[in-house]
Order: sequence, then C-alpha cells, then structure tokens
Amino acid sequence: MNKHILLFGAGKSATCLIQFLDRTVSSRDWQLTVAESNLELAQSKLSGSPHTKAVQVSVEDREQRDNLIRQADIVISLLPPALHFLVATSCIEWKKHLLTASYLDDKLRALEPAIRDKGLLFLCEMGLDPGIDHMSAMQLIHRIREQGGQVHSFLSHTGGLVSPVSDDNPWHYKISWNPRNVVLAGSAGAKYLENGQTVTRTYEELFRRINKVEIKELASLAWYPNRDSLSYIPVYGLDGINTFIRTTLRYPDYIRAWSAIVDAHLTDDKTPLSLSKDNVTIAQWSSPIRPLVDDSIRSQLEYLGLFSDEPIPPSAHTSADVLQYLLETRLAMRPGDRDMIVMLHEIAYTTAASPGVTRRITSSLVVHGEDHLRTAMAKTVGLPLGIAAVSILEGKIKLTGLHIPISPGIYTPVMEELALQGIRFVEEGS
Repeated sequence: MNKHILLFGAGKSATCLIQFLDRTVSSRDWQLTVAESNLELAQSKLSGSPHTKAVQVSVEDREQRDNLIRQADIVISLLPPALHFLVATSCIEWKKHLLTASYLDDKLRALEPAIRDKGLLFLCEMGLDPGIDHMSAMQLIHRIREQGGQVHSFLSHTGGLVSPVSDDNPWHYKISWNPRNVVLAGSAGAKYLENGQTVTRTYEELFRRINKVEIKELASLAWYPNRDSLSYIPVYGLDGINTFIRTTLRYPDYIRAWSAIVDAHLTDDKTPLSLSKDNVTIAQWSSPIRPLVDDSIRSQLEYLGLFSDEPIPPSAHTSADVLQYLLETRLAMRPGDRDMIVMLHEIAYTTAASPGVTRRITSSLVVHGEDHLRTAMAKTVGLPLGIAAVSILEGKIKLTGLHIPISPGIYTPVMEELALQGIRFVEEGS
C-alpha cells in the first residue's frame, strides 16, 4: 500500500534525513513531501524523483498546514520547537502519527489523552541528544538488569565537534547546528546527582570546572552538565542511583574561553544593547571581557574577532546577536569541512552474584561527517527520525501514545538500522 511521509523543515539537520527518505520512498513506491517556508531550499535537497515533492508552507497558516497533514500517513517535524504544538494539534485532528527530535515539553504532554484516545503514536526526543543517547543508554541499562545487575553510577556525554581533519582554529570547534543554540547553551544552568547529593550549577558555574574524559584516538575532551539530569532518573528507571549526570562535550580550550565570555555577559539575549549602534565597534561592545583575559584564552578571543574594530552588525539588538554573528562568520563550516559527533556512556554497576565488586562499562560512538552539508550532526539527528518513521509505517514499531525512545519496542529496530547505516557503538569493560 502506498504510504505518504510529510516532513516539515529542510534546514541543516534535515539534509541526511531527506536523502534517506528520498531513497526509501523511491524503493518502496511511497511518497515524500518536504514542506518548508524556503521552497528553493527544500527543492535543493531532493533528488527529483517522482516519489518526492517540495512545497512552500507557512506552518502558522492552519489551512495550509491541515491540507498537507490530512494527506499524509505520518508527519515528521524538524521545525523550531515552539512550532511543534501547531503541527501536533493538526495531527490529532487528522489522526496522523508525529515524530520530532525536540525535548518533550508540557504543551505536548497536555495532549497525551487525545493522542492515546485516537490510537496515535507521538514520538519525541528522537534525534541525537535527546534520542540516540536514550536508546543506547537504555539498551545497556536493560541488559545489565537482565543479568541481575544494579546501576550505581551513570554519566552520558554528547558533543557536536569538528573532525580532527578539519580542526584548524584555536577553538577546536565549528558551527554544525543552530548557532543560536550554541550561543545560549547552558544558559538555564544544570541540576544533577553526584555521589548521592543533588547539585545545582548556575550558568556561570558550568564552565569553571574542566571535567575531562578520554576516548581512544581522540584528544582529551571535557564536559559540562546539561540541563536537568534529575528528571531522567525515573524515566530511565534508576531511582536510588548514586550518580546521574547528562553532559555536553567540548574540548578543554573551548570551555576555558567560553567561561570568560559567559562571565562577561556577552551571551545575554534579554537586555537590549545599551550602546548606540552607530559607529560602535565589536571591541567596544566586548570591553567587559578585557579584565578576564589571560594568555591561555587570548588567541581564541582574537580569532573570534572580539577585539575587532569592525562595527557591530546593524541587525543586532542584544549581545547574543553580536556573538552569534561572530560565531557564524568566524567558526563557520567551510565546503569540504567535516564535523564529528562523539557520545560516551560511563556506567558503574554491581551484580547479585558479586555485590561487593563494582563493574564498569563504557560505550562510545564517534561519527564523522562527509562534508559541510552531509554532516555527522545531520546524520545523527535525522536518521533516527527517518528509521522510526519507516518502522512505524511497516509495523515494526507498534506502540501508541506519547513516548520518548526508551522502550525495546522502539529502540531495537532503530538501533539495528542505525548500525547498518554506520552509526554503531564500541563497548569496553564488562
């Protein structure tokens, strides 16, 4: 039977997803529609197959949105998270399954009774982080439990980085996803559990400590805590655990320099610029950081252009706008550049057979992008969505209701196909 997949959004993270779906629908005699406000962008990512088409849409226009959704069998949204709710309400009205890569929020949770009553599957957090992190972690946790083990410590690290072959700047970083998210990363602070104690870190505190991890064949990486780890303890079924931390990976030099940028309030996206923008230079705007600069970070700040006599961009309204402009112009992925995704789970556990012996296992994933379009970020965010959509349409995933991918019924078929696509973990320990 002919199936129809509808994708909203054709931005950076959608490239590999669109290519995967393009091949899939062509081989199965299905249909794919890519809906995007920028029609030319959507068209540029399709092969021209008669099984695919691009359409221009304003997702806020209910009539346009509904006309597309009612023709589909399943909907994938890669729109900004604030727009998922609009798509979700239309999916409920027209009885269509929905997948997103974004965090499950309270607005979508409020729709759970309607989703369940209509026998639909709404699958959120189905990207990289959140997404692959959940699936790979739960595979390990479930396997340990099946062996009679009890997890005492769980750390999960994920980072979108530049591949070593394209690492040619002192930040050891290039933009491979939404630059605004890079500017504001960590701004909500973090909560986590460490050695039995609940720890709360402010935005500024996140970057003041260099916590290192080692992965074979890579230089030392460093992590900072990510958002609210505590909320995932019951989700993962790990009540009573001693340590539970979800983190973001960067190189140590990045965290050192970013700490100064945060302390100087150059990421502020709430306060209007107090300086008159006429003839104000970036160096004048960044003056609060000067007392914080030492030799260990000077080259990075100079590379980013913080001391430039260039005028601040006329479109900038806040410090975050200025900083985003600098990131986009100084740390852009160039044609031919390759990015890298790194994920690492560190688990300590005991078994009933040897309760006094702590066992440790690590599971790591390293994915390299192909170029500045077919990035590792686009692969790891997009492919889980595409694989899940196909698995639902083919009956391999049979769940209904509102879910994130923590159950075997979801993660088993998806992780199997991801491995075939070259996204596979390496385990060490026992």
